[in-house]
Amino acid sequence: MSSGSDLPMTVPAPGLPPRVRIHEVGARDGLQNEKTAVPTEVKAEFVHRLAAAGLTTIEATSFVHPKWVPQLADAEQLFPLLADVEAALPVLVPNERGLDRALALGATRIAVFGSATETFASRNLNRTVAESLAMFEPVVARAKEGGAHVRGYLSMCFGDPWEGPVPVHQVVSVAKALLDLGCDELSLGDTIGVATPGHVRELLGGLNEAGVTTDRIGVHFHDTYGQALSNTLAALQHGVTTVDASAGGLGGCPYAKSATGNLATEDLVWMLDGLGIETGVDLTALTATSVWMAEQLGRPSPSRTVRALSHKE
Repeated sequence: MSSGSDLPMTVPAPGLPPRVRIHEVGARDGLQNEKTAVPTEVKAEFVHRLAAAGLTTIEATSFVHPKWVPQLADAEQLFPLLADVEAALPVLVPNERGLDRALALGATRIAVFGSATETFASRNLNRTVAESLAMFEPVVARAKEGGAHVRGYLSMCFGDPWEGPVPVHQVVSVAKALLDLGCDELSLGDTIGVATPGHVRELLGGLNEAGVTTDRIGVHFHDTYGQALSNTLAALQHGVTTVDASAGGLGGCPYAKSATGNLATEDLVWMLDGLGIETGVDLTALTATSVWMAEQLGRPSPSRTVRALSHKE
């Protein structure tokens, strides 16, 4: 799709997939990092605009206890407002209670969120890695019985703020366990943004050697150290075709202490457009959506592409 001009010039590179599916996380992963709750109607409008821009997978919300993520406490109110959205709408569920809430509203795509490291599992889930997998087992089984698609998020795949570097074999072990539970796909999370391209290739190769095929793997890079796009390119060169990104770089706000540095969807689309890789996303419409959302939040978008394109106008 054009960005509204003749740029970026399309120059394909060998060995890359012809099409990439963007798993848009701005409405969930992005907004849950906001200090103040965004009105439900604004969230619904955001998802509608993202779908109109051509995004086909838009993570809608999270059915977690409001005490843990107060910004997404309106999941029951929001999800029915998205009934007319022509896109897949995955939702995050932490446990069977969350699954019950999601299924009651007709959700057909479910995600669980695990950790490759013990410290993060303890701090984020109040469980060991093994205990968290045991908690997910009935969630995944029941979701699959109900015909739902299940995604398994795996955080801390490249580094952990408490444990440091995370051995590839450790990540592979937990990844395989998630797939063995019945997850349809994995999202490998670089939660603190420390991955580099060689590390990405090594982990993907390690998963392949363990019998995990590349078509079941998505990547979720954070731009904390400016490496998200180079890491994404390394994953594409390996054959990965599902990439997580956040419209406008939401969740990576440089003004917030909780900044995680999500890869901005616009930055990703600019690169993919230049490589001639199809996404189905209209970059002009997506940029306008992120400019609108930045206005709702009262601050500029951290996405470099959003800034470059919106400053031209």
